[in-house]
Amino acid sequence: MSTKGVAISLFSGAGGLDLGAEQAGYEVRAAVEWDRDAAATMEKNFAHLNSPVIQRNILEVPTSDILRAAGLPAGERPDLLVGGPPCTPFSKSGFWLDWKREGLDPDASLLQAYTRVLRDARPHRFMLENVYALTYNNRASRPAFERLLREIDEAGYRCAHKVLNAADFGVPQSRPRLFILGVPKEEPTPAHPNPSHGGQWERRVSGDPGIPHVTAGEALKDLVTTPEPGEEVGGKYGHLLPDIPPGDNYLFYTAERGHPDPLFRWRSKYWSFLLKLSPDKPAPTIQAQPGPYIGPFHWDNRRLRVPEVKRLFTYPDDFAFVGTRASVQAQLGNSVPPVLAEKVIRALTTAD
Repeated sequence: MSTKGVAISLFSGAGGLDLGAEQAGYEVRAAVEWDRDAAATMEKNFAHLNSPVIQRNILEVPTSDILRAAGLPAGERPDLLVGGPPCTPFSKSGFWLDWKREGLDPDASLLQAYTRVLRDARPHRFMLENVYALTYNNRASRPAFERLLREIDEAGYRCAHKVLNAADFGVPQSRPRLFILGVPKEEPTPAHPNPSHGGQWERRVSGDPGIPHVTAGEALKDLVTTPEPGEEVGGKYGHLLPDIPPGDNYLFYTAERGHPDPLFRWRSKYWSFLLKLSPDKPAPTIQAQPGPYIGPFHWDNRRLRVPEVKRLFTYPDDFAFVGTRASVQAQLGNSVPPVLAEKVIRALTTAD
């Protein structure tokens, strides 16, 4: 591997950003992640970690401990800092709770943990990933986003921010996320990568339609899997799934769609309720903690199996996850697709 240098990782999760960094030529030497299963997943898959994952609350971890874990001598700067601080109050699904709309979730302070490490460690490059709702102009998101940009500036960096849809970069999943790229102020403003794929996304066309989005059918076509316990969809609504066409959801059972025996009111549920994958489109965003009737479900009328979810996130088939089925779902659903991470990091370091 032609290495571009040492990377340190915050809020590492299962390591989607880290895998992208390594595929872009870096060596991830230190990681901070306090979830036990995710930390074990990191240690199982990343050979370049200089020491075990730091499994402590990052608010209580001095930057010096992180740099020491990376094996960096005193005064030496890491080449790359990556991380995706959890920001529950800014997630699209969080606005239905008053306390989240007010931005009172303590997770919000994790943005400041990132900028504290940025200020102290002074990396040559950094990338911060987050939910795209952080950029919304509302009373929860706007002050937090403006504070984040101000702290990046005060740390001595210029940055560029942009919402990227993973499907536009060859990932078989429509997953919009915010990426903030930064370099020292004496360097030119960094640029995000150009889309490599394109197609229909919600009510518009995104990316470069010259090359169509990679579909779920393409991603899964040669994958051989075995049934998993609990993959059947039962309960009050599970029996409705077989009649729903691939790519459709509970709206199939509404009067507006012409159903002879409507079961639901129009737009009375989340879009992902009884949502089924279409083999002809990228998967919709896969969630970390879906409810019992929250998709996407496989077009074979069952829950997705772990190897299938890995493919839809672009993890290698041999990437090993640690933990229960629910834990693995959470690790995957909270992660950045490695293919997207690699392309963003390569764009960030093009000038190197």
